[in-house]
Amino acid sequence: MRKASNNEIKLLRKLGRKKYREKEQRFVVEGERAVEQVVENGLVEVETIFVLDGKAISDQLTAFSVLIEEDVLFEVADTESPQGVLALCKMPEEIQPEKLAGDSGIIVATDAIQDPGNMGTILRTAAWFGAKALVAGKGSVDVYHPKVVRSTAGATGSIPVFSGELEGVFGELEKSGWEVLLLDGGADSVKLGSVQPAEKTIIVVGNEGNGISPNLLNSGRKKVRIESAPGQDKVESLNAGVAVSIALWCLSDKVIR
Repeated sequence: MRKASNNEIKLLRKLGRKKYREKEQRFVVEGERAVEQVVENGLVEVETIFVLDGKAISDQLTAFSVLIEEDVLFEVADTESPQGVLALCKMPEEIQPEKLAGDSGIIVATDAIQDPGNMGTILRTAAWFGAKALVAGKGSVDVYHPKVVRSTAGATGSIPVFSGELEGVFGELEKSGWEVLLLDGGADSVKLGSVQPAEKTIIVVGNEGNGISPNLLNSGRKKVRIESAPGQDKVESLNAGVAVSIALWCLSDKVIR
C-alpha cells in the first residue's frame, strides 16, 4: 500500500473550508463505519481512502486505500480522536428542481438551518424515510461540512441534495403539483396529525432560533404544528432535527411514493 502524496495531503487540509470544497467538488468522510457505509451505498464516488499506518481495515476498503501518518491524520481530521480512516469523495452532481416535477413523495427543505448536527440528523432521517430530495435553503449550513457528514453516519449522498432560494424552488415545484407544508407552531397552524398530505409534499423546517422566515410564513401556504402533551408548558419548542423526524414519521405512510 502506497503512502499518501503531498498533493493529496494538501487537498485534505483545504477541504476543511467550504470554498475549497466547492472549488474542488470534493468532501471528506471520517470514521471507519461511516466510510464503509458510503462504500456500501455506492451512491457517492469514493476516490481515495486514507488509513493510519498499521490499522487493520476491512477488505472492501483496501482497494481504495493509501497510508497516512499519524501526525498528518490528526492535522487533517475534524475530530479530536480520529478513528484512523478518512475517505476523499466526489460530490454528487446537484439536481435541478424541474427534475423532480414528475416525481411524487416527500421533499424536505431547510430554511436557514445552521447547526451541523441538526442538518446531519435531517439528512439521515430524510434518507431513512425515503425522501426524494433535500433542499438546503439560503443560510443553511453546507451539507458537506465535516460535522454534517459525520452526523449523517454514512448517509451522505443517499438522497439528492440541492441548494437554492426557497421561494423560487417552491414556485417551480408547485407548478407540477407539489404542496408545501410549513412546520410552525403559530395559532393559525393546523395539527400535523390531522393533515392528509398531497402525493407530492414538501416539508419545511425553519432556523433553530427564528423559525421559518416571515416571507414564507406570510406566503399563504399551509402551516402545520406538532402538538405537545396536554398541559406541557416547560419546553418552548422541539429541536429542528427532531421536528423533521416526527413530521416524516407522521406523513410518510400517508404519501404515495
